Amino acid sequence: MAVPHSVAPQSVPQPAPHVAVAHAARLAHNYDPLPVTIATAQGSWVTDTSGERYLDMLAGYSALNFGHRHPALLAAVTAQLDRVCLTSRAFMHDRLEPFTEALCALTADSLALEGTSPMMVPMNTGAEAVETAVKAARKWGHERGVAEPTIIVAAGNFHGRTTTMVSLSSDPEAREGYGPYTPGFRVVPFGDAQAVADAIDESTVAVLMEPIQGEAGVVVPPPGFWASLRSVCDDAGILLIADEVQSGLGRTGTTLACDLWDVRPDLVTLGKALGGGIVPVSAVVGRADVLEVFTPGTHGSTFGGSPLACAVGLAVVDLLATGEVQERARVLGDHLQTRLDDLVTDELVAEVRGAGLWAGIDLMPGWGSGRDLCRALAEVGVLIKDTHGATVRLSPALTIDAEDLDLGVDRLRQVLESREASEEL
Repeated sequence: MAVPHSVAPQSVPQPAPHVAVAHAARLAHNYDPLPVTIATAQGSWVTDTSGERYLDMLAGYSALNFGHRHPALLAAVTAQLDRVCLTSRAFMHDRLEPFTEALCALTADSLALEGTSPMMVPMNTGAEAVETAVKAARKWGHERGVAEPTIIVAAGNFHGRTTTMVSLSSDPEAREGYGPYTPGFRVVPFGDAQAVADAIDESTVAVLMEPIQGEAGVVVPPPGFWASLRSVCDDAGILLIADEVQSGLGRTGTTLACDLWDVRPDLVTLGKALGGGIVPVSAVVGRADVLEVFTPGTHGSTFGGSPLACAVGLAVVDLLATGEVQERARVLGDHLQTRLDDLVTDELVAEVRGAGLWAGIDLMPGWGSGRDLCRALAEVGVLIKDTHGATVRLSPALTIDAEDLDLGVDRLRQVLESREASEEL
């Protein structure tokens, strides 16, 4: 179907019952994608194998903060492909130090450095970055005489899908069936600083949380929560670790989401957007006195910090260095939130949460599932993603045109109004 410029309510397809998409016979069924097969992409738009175009309002869960195939990122990767792609960390290469210096400079003002210089550990995926932060915190604790270090985490978290990461998850779908689980984590309610304080004992070495919970439905904590976390960790002499794999690098209208509250964590995990949507790149950035626990042979990665990864990561940092991308995300984000709030006022959706160009939307009871809404929107040329039942997420590229952003919200409103109108007949 061609994507129309406007959609009359009666022409919007109604959400269909969930139907699994056919998979290739040899492809494991660990995903259930919408019936869209993407062949090409540019900016905020993708084209499927039949030539139909769709507005991408998901942007790879924030991995595509700069849109598909950003010219500056493509240029950096193309130039590096002509030079060297991989050396392994058995040798140095000429892109590693510039990337390290640039990323540390970008994040330095957002970190609690305790009088030290920032340090960085490059990895590949977001889950690897969080695993690295967990290892650093545990080793830091061991060196201070903590025999069995524990880390406090939040219910509703999403930190990845490795065995350790699902061990600290409270999501049954992500967790069940993967035991025995890695010990050493205590789960408390998200947004409850007193619960964190009550969970701390002599074994606690760190608090690890997402500033805003992405997979949970873009759940924003109550005012003062992160400031209280910082105080609780300072009083206990433990580390505050922010998982900014989804929320960082401009998504919330600030370089890091923690900047929204002027709170400086000791360690930050970064990923997704750090690779520009081209290659997986992640990192842990933070206090040198913590990350110095890693010595030769104690932690590593074959591809982490490769020349190709550093080239694209450096180009990403360059795009963020002036602050223009962050400011644009803040301004467009305010506009997006205003338009989504109107959907609540008009009783088309139950609740909207968000920061910058990031939003979670809860559907009205009885409307259908988030998956239903995603299927209906795909039918009118807009791609988003559901999570946890009747909730959907929006995370468009930070480079999206204002007109395209409005187009996406217009289509969302039209689909919601169409369902409402059909129920009144």
